[in-house]
Order: sequence, then C-alpha cells, then structure tokens
Amino acid sequence: MENLSLKLVRRIGDNGDLIGNQQINYSEDELRELYHKMLIARLYDERAFRLQRQGRIGTYPPFSGQEAAQVGSAFALEKGDWLFPYGRDLAACFTFGKDMKTALLYAMGHKDGSNVPDDVNIFPLAIMIPPQIPQAVGAAWASKLKGEDRVALTTFGDGATSKGDFHEGLNMAAVLKAPAIFLCQNNKWAISVPIEKQMATETIAQKAIAYGMPGVRVDGNDILAVYDVTMEAINRARNGEGPTLIEAVTYRVGPHTTSDDPTRYREDSTAKEWRTKRDPVFLFKNFLLKQGIWTEEEDIEIVERLKNEINEAVKEAEITAKTKLTDIFDHVYETPIPDLVLQKEEINKRQLIHK
Repeated sequence: MENLSLKLVRRIGDNGDLIGNQQINYSEDELRELYHKMLIARLYDERAFRLQRQGRIGTYPPFSGQEAAQVGSAFALEKGDWLFPYGRDLAACFTFGKDMKTALLYAMGHKDGSNVPDDVNIFPLAIMIPPQIPQAVGAAWASKLKGEDRVALTTFGDGATSKGDFHEGLNMAAVLKAPAIFLCQNNKWAISVPIEKQMATETIAQKAIAYGMPGVRVDGNDILAVYDVTMEAINRARNGEGPTLIEAVTYRVGPHTTSDDPTRYREDSTAKEWRTKRDPVFLFKNFLLKQGIWTEEEDIEIVERLKNEINEAVKEAEITAKTKLTDIFDHVYETPIPDLVLQKEEINKRQLIHK
C-alpha cells in the first residue's frame, strides 16, 4: 500500500531555535501576546486543577501540554468568526474572548457558565463527543449562504475521529465547500484508549484525502507552526476553496479529567518526557529568550500579575449567586413550551413544601 503519511510541519526545534533557514513574519508584539495567552492558560489550568481537588469546582478536564495547539489556532481567528470547542479547549476560548470567571462558573455548574461577550462567537463547550463538528459545518455553510466573510474553527481530540459526527461533518463540509477548519488535537489518548487501537491509518491528517480536502500534520506543541498552518487554512476558507483538516500532534500530560487515573493505562515516563522536553510553554519561552524578545525578569513579573487576575476571577465566581433549580427552565426556548412551564411549576411547589 502506498504510504500516505504526511510530513510534520515544525518551526521551532527542541532547543528553542528556528529550524533550518525559516523566517518568522510576526511582530514582537504578536509574539509576546502569543506567549501571554499561553501563560495565562497554563496558570489557569493549574489553579483550576487545585480548585477541583479542594472541592470548589466540579470535575475538570486539564489541558496543560496542549496550549500551543489551542492558542495558536484560535489566535488566527478574526472577530465575527466562529469557534466550536470541545470540553478541554479553554485555552482556545480564552484566546478568542471568553473570560475566566464564566469558565469557573461553568465548572461550578452555573447557568451562566457558557456566557461570552455579545460580539464573540463561541459555542458552548462540547462535552459529548463530538457534536460540535457538524454544528461548525452548519455555521460555516450559513455564513457562506449569507455572503459573509466568516469561517468556523472546530477543535476536537483524536477520539472524536472514531465517531460518525467526524466523518459526516467533513464529508458535508467538503461537498458544500464550507469555510470550516477542523483542528484535531491528537493527544494520543481517548480517555484510556491509545490511538493505535482507534485507527489503522498512520496519521489523522491523511483521512482528509478521502473527503477531497487538504490534510496537514503539524507539531501541536510548536505554536508558530500551528498558527501558520491555521492561517493558511483560514485563508483558503475565506477564498472559497473549502475546508481543511489539521492534525496537531501533541500529548495530554495530565489525566483525562480529575476523575481519571492515567497511571493505570500508560507509562508515566512518557508523560514526563513530554513535560520536560516538549512542553509548549517552556519551548516558546526559550525561543523568545533566544530572540531577545523576552526576559526572565519580565516572566516573573507577568506570572505574578496573571496569578492575581486568576485569584480575582476565583473570588468573583465564588461570590456569584448560585443557580436555582428553577432557573434551568428559562434557558431552553425563547418562549417556554407548556411541558416546561408545568415542570417549573412542579419544582416550585416541591420547594415550597420542603421549606
């Protein structure tokens, strides 16, 4: 059989230097902003993990190790574009405009947890796997029909490629030439199932061939490489050339969620190697230091400032009035249907009885 595997796109080597004779076409401000967004995502993730262990938020899916894939792709979007994230993609959401307070409220089971600013198009986090893929295609197609210059980026893990939504979504997008970008974060594990038990293909990117769209395989821990290939895909989509499938090769260094114990199904030594040798935050920081764009003193200062911002978001979330059970009936339909009205009345009666 012909080898259909695709070459891995990389910009930054393990030593923090640019690979080969490649050039970077970004301003220092852009590079610093990319690092800023990666850093706040990492610090938030570490804090949220601790909050869950303290019983202050619910089950939480950590994403440390995947910041480059998420930030690098979402950073390429423009106002008015759409982001359809999956449950582990808070770094992408923060990059595109979601705030930390509502993210914390979401983890607390609050009705306002999926709120975003009115001018930010972020669909609620997809916990089920992977309904956001065909939904993103629908948004992209609608934008095309309306003559808008908008694209839809949807993100998902390698496990999602084993579901029908993935195949249906890609096929429909290709046929319709919908301006959609499919970003698969191949983090090697779908909960406890390794990628080699999910598919016989060598790569995920090569699946694009069957649908008649470009497939790109990129180092998901190299933020410049992710940003570059996502921008290329977005430009194709805006030019009416249809969708692109991107496979960002990365690694889930933590558990699937805080309810998971990864030591039961994988070697911790592998995760440790990814943490020490290919950590995306440290990799990019090293690059910026070598380029003279960043200093250790700045790093210490910004880490302290961002931790204070996170602390403030935690305080605001924890003093927010909790969601009442009856509130959930008000956020299903614009005009409640009779069944919901009756259910809400029943809940109110029960609460009065138990007071």
